Amino acid sequence: MRVGHTYTAHLHLETRQHELLGMDLGEGVPRRALVMGLALYIAWAGPLLLLFGFPSKITFTFYFLPPLLTVVYGTQKSRTVDRRWNVTRWSIGARYLVLGHRPIICGGRRAATRSEWISRRARWSGRTELLLESPLGGPLERWLGAEEAVPAGAGAPVRLSARPRLYGPDAVARAYGRKALKHQEGKTS
Repeated sequence: MRVGHTYTAHLHLETRQHELLGMDLGEGVPRRALVMGLALYIAWAGPLLLLFGFPSKITFTFYFLPPLLTVVYGTQKSRTVDRRWNVTRWSIGARYLVLGHRPIICGGRRAATRSEWISRRARWSGRTELLLESPLGGPLERWLGAEEAVPAGAGAPVRLSARPRLYGPDAVARAYGRKALKHQEGKTS
């Protein structure tokens, strides 16, 4: 197995905000995290303000805490893919569960047929029993779709037994000599 090393992570420079509205932020907060937090807060608190109005002392936590926790834990580096944030991994996982996986065949030269998609029921396999026992079991059952039989394989796996050959300079010279000889014979006849 080959191991690759990425050295660009050592050159990762991040801009930081050290002061915000006259308040000192110490070592600074990454600006990308601040922008993401502002966008999440607007997306979360905007509908809450329209539905329930301004927060009281009791509901302020519900308005403020979910976007804050999402930004704090979401902007940490993922343990599985160190070049991604956790929020990226979460969104890819949620997209897979909701929209599914469309395989790329031959580099996108051919679109996948419906039978090559992974069904919702297969994607949610470990969670279906718990979800179907909930009060929303009926609509979820229709949304997950019918249980599909696992397609049988196309046959035994193909075993390749290729043997690499290494030719030295003497073999290359002989082959070149035969090619040159055939080329000259073709001109004389």
